[in-house]
Amino acid sequence: MIDDGRDGGGAVLVDARGLACPLPLVRLRQALMLVEAGTRICLLATDPQTPEDVEAYAEASGHRLLSVEARGGTFVVLVEKRAGPGSG
Repeated sequence: MIDDGRDGGGAVLVDARGLACPLPLVRLRQALMLVEAGTRICLLATDPQTPEDVEAYAEASGHRLLSVEARGGTFVVLVEKRAGPGSG
């Protein structure tokens, strides 16, 4: 389920399809700064570097990379914002 993230049951959608590296990661980081800890963000991207970029970013920042799927030329990446100070 993808929704606006306000009910706790879905994920905030970030559509970065058609954007080249590093813009999908930039859009993900911007979204992470706007949401509360525990919120899930679903990133849609077509740039082939996106899965590797998000994996490295999640590892460095402490956010949880929940899944990465390739669906018909689009990467669907699910990330959960970590708790704590500086979690943007």
